[in-house]
Amino acid sequence: MSRTDLPDTKAILSTLRDSNRGPLRPKDLARKLEVPKAQYREFRDQLKALEGSGHLSRIRGNRYSVPEKINLTVGKLSVIRSGDGFVRPETKGEDIFVPASRQGSAMDGDRVAVRIEGHPRGKGPVGRILKILERARPTVVGTYRQNQNFGFISPLDRRVARDILVPRGREGDASDGDVVVVRITQFGSAKQNSSGEVERVLGPMEKPGVDVLAILHGHGLPEEFPAEVEEAAAGAAERMDVPGERVDHRDLHVFTIDPTEARDHDDALSIRPLDRPGVFEVGIHIADVAHFVEEGSVLDMEALNRGTSVYLVDQVIPMLPHLLSSDLCSLREGESRMAFSLFVTLDEDGRVGKHRFERTWIRCKQSLDYGQVQALLEDRESIDKVTDEAILQLNAIAQKLREKRRARGSLDFDLPEARVVLNAEGVPQDIQKVQQLESHQLIEDFMLLANEVVAGEATKRRLPIPFRIHESPAKDRGEDLRSFLASVGHTLPKGPLEGKALQAVLDRVEGRPEQSLISTVILRSMQKARYDPENLGHFGLASPAYAHFTSPIRRYPDLVTHRVLARALVDEKEVPDRWGGEHLEEVCERSSEQERKAQRAERDSVDMKKIEFMKRHLGDDFPGTIAGVTSFGFFVLLDDFFVEGLVHVSTLNDDYYEFVEEAYALVGERSRKRFQIGQRVQVQVARADKEERQIDFKLLEKLS
Repeated sequence: MSRTDLPDTKAILSTLRDSNRGPLRPKDLARKLEVPKAQYREFRDQLKALEGSGHLSRIRGNRYSVPEKINLTVGKLSVIRSGDGFVRPETKGEDIFVPASRQGSAMDGDRVAVRIEGHPRGKGPVGRILKILERARPTVVGTYRQNQNFGFISPLDRRVARDILVPRGREGDASDGDVVVVRITQFGSAKQNSSGEVERVLGPMEKPGVDVLAILHGHGLPEEFPAEVEEAAAGAAERMDVPGERVDHRDLHVFTIDPTEARDHDDALSIRPLDRPGVFEVGIHIADVAHFVEEGSVLDMEALNRGTSVYLVDQVIPMLPHLLSSDLCSLREGESRMAFSLFVTLDEDGRVGKHRFERTWIRCKQSLDYGQVQALLEDRESIDKVTDEAILQLNAIAQKLREKRRARGSLDFDLPEARVVLNAEGVPQDIQKVQQLESHQLIEDFMLLANEVVAGEATKRRLPIPFRIHESPAKDRGEDLRSFLASVGHTLPKGPLEGKALQAVLDRVEGRPEQSLISTVILRSMQKARYDPENLGHFGLASPAYAHFTSPIRRYPDLVTHRVLARALVDEKEVPDRWGGEHLEEVCERSSEQERKAQRAERDSVDMKKIEFMKRHLGDDFPGTIAGVTSFGFFVLLDDFFVEGLVHVSTLNDDYYEFVEEAYALVGERSRKRFQIGQRVQVQVARADKEERQIDFKLLEKLS
């Protein structure tokens, strides 16, 4: 038996799972697997490597077991602002709650082994971290402080709960108060802080640009592409002239609709009437990124590593180099571009007929922005006769598609987002609420349609793509939601929660004082959408199958889906086995993780600019609405600016306030005064602190 003939991981794990003698010593395990004596030393090294990766656990007596057989679960730790965390198992199962006191020296993102120590009634499992298998954070960003004997940094990320020590001589050029990047040289323990050395000084937080640099380094986002990736992009540009079997649709009236400032245009639309009255063929044209980014190439590996483009307030961190993302792959006005097109037959009532996929050449006639299209829909402006007719017909069909989705139970929260208005120097001038226009919905409706068609086709043909799944609320959260809604007069039908029933509640409370409270509680009961090799449906969209297909310039799962569809449906070839299995699982896990990281970074960049903006309003008074309630206070959303701040419970001096979780309210012990989501208040801006990443308000009065 050669080294390559050692038993594979699957065989070792299977043997240990099936063992009726419990955990096995290496020699006993080797005997069961018929490992020759000459290979025994290598076999032991193999077991140690599997132990290090978390596939195996070693217990007293030098015996090995699979983690689940000894009540251990392997997964990644996600820490929330309170310091507590959750471990999502790598195998199927519930997330495990891990209080801060039971995390040892583990940090957010670490791969850990956790032992379940309890399962409270009606709640998820509670555990303790026993072993850290893989560290996620080689560096931490924070504010450097110096005392007489040593320095330390206070992490800017609240999920890193403890300061990092910086021994004298390891501070580099850092001065007291600088924001720095520290590389951890020694991880601590439950009783001892970690220590490290300053790797880079970013400067004082108030210096322009330092806040964004802190976010980039804090989330491990790359500032630029490696030289070999840029070179690979230049090489890929030569594929623009590579001949191939493409259908020439450059005569079609194709146009893009995007934000005014968009640089990467990855989707476009066309529509043409068919022979039957009231029946149309809609073309959904997506940039053919897979033509330029070949599987396994340097570009592909970089795209997988990044997972997604990140849209910060003042810049974009693209998934692909700019030569591709904003030039060769971008569907620019007047230029011939390669696309992967989905043509769908639809009638005036939004009924979906046949569809087909084609590799195409297209040439966009116009690059439109949402404002132009909205003006046309409101009959305030015209683009040109052909474009006007196309957009109006598309919008009529989109409205029907929207009605059908709502009828089947698709949830519509209409959640507002913040738009930061910057001047030429990058200083925030205003914080506005993003208006959801009908022109936005038009594009969204056809992108949703394309994603559903793709997922349905992949499901029918059993193609290995990363499905976009959204599971129904966990049982305990579902019951909590049912009880809460009943307490405010909204009963749900018996049986499993359905989106149709929840949307009916949202419709009933629209425009009423309790709308904000009920929308928030329903949203918080939801699980997070993610990518998975298995089609588990999409609860929020009430869709039996959903995938991401329409944004391959900025999302890696879309790129993977394009490759699979092009090979299976256009080339009519077998999809390689290597595209499924463990590789697809890795793509899904990596993409979900990078998406969560991008969302946190984007939220942090907006929050930083909000804080910078509100510093100019210290001492000013504003009316607002309570948007969230916790045990430590309540958050108020201002009327004048789309900004939230905290009224800390310690500043409410007229009574002792208790948090009533099931009512999402703070209630005075003596006065029974209640602060609840949706109530109107007048507040004063008391503090705006970038290092703490917090805006504090002082309550002035409740408003009627």
